[in-house]
Amino acid sequence: NREFSGQLDTAIQIFRNEYPKRFLHQLVSGQLDMDRLDYLSRDSFFSGVSEGIIGSSRIIKMLNLHNGQLVVEAKGIYSIEKFLVARRLMYWQVYLHKTSVAAEKMLVNILRRAKELASRGEDLFGSPSLRYFLYNNASKNEFSEKGTALKHFVLLDDADFISALKVWMSHPDTVLSVLCTSFINRRLFKVEIKPEKSTAEELAGWEERYSAHFGIGMEEARYFMADETVTTDTYSSDDDTINILMKDGSIRDIAEASDMLNITVLTRKVQKHYFCYFKL
Repeated sequence: NREFSGQLDTAIQIFRNEYPKRFLHQLVSGQLDMDRLDYLSRDSFFSGVSEGIIGSSRIIKMLNLHNGQLVVEAKGIYSIEKFLVARRLMYWQVYLHKTSVAAEKMLVNILRRAKELASRGEDLFGSPSLRYFLYNNASKNEFSEKGTALKHFVLLDDADFISALKVWMSHPDTVLSVLCTSFINRRLFKVEIKPEKSTAEELAGWEERYSAHFGIGMEEARYFMADETVTTDTYSSDDDTINILMKDGSIRDIAEASDMLNITVLTRKVQKHYFCYFKL
């Protein structure tokens, strides 16, 4: 903003919800913002999951203003209902799909192991930006003040990690090499969706199996599994609301205005426990 002599003042105010016309912030960040309308259809197309397809153009046409607030005209209720249901389905079928969770946890464990080895003085292959984070404990201040951490962070992409993992496949450390080889060959963690988190006894049992199979310590065996609790809600009135402009001029929350679907069901947080483990 300084480089542009303050020309971004208005945009920054909108992003921070400090601009008088609050509906502009709602369009940028809200329960029905343009980002969500965009990524649901786009991700649905590229993932092949048709449930995420929504009528974005129809919803946009139904948008209106009432006392400076963003509202949806009553005849757009059904489009909003479909939007909320589509969002719920996409979260559990795509974003939080068990394969996605398994791949993420596996990659996290690989990077945790690499970080641990780096802290011991092991020389690990990596791009300059990846090595920066392996061999430095970047603080929040280093992102906001010095700029070094932020500079390296924005340079990271898939290529940095994939190239490092391919080299680490032949690393003498058993944990790192086995996990990297499995990840590159798409032998991902298996996943069990459980009603509650795994007990300490269950986790200890898995640790003993991995310890005996690979000839490693119990601490190292923990890298071959992960216990994750995933929670999400589709519609939260605490964050913002989707207001419907009724034909009589009154304003009602979508959870009250809907006559077809019990939207209040979507406001409840859904929690699932994922136990990810390396299959021997």
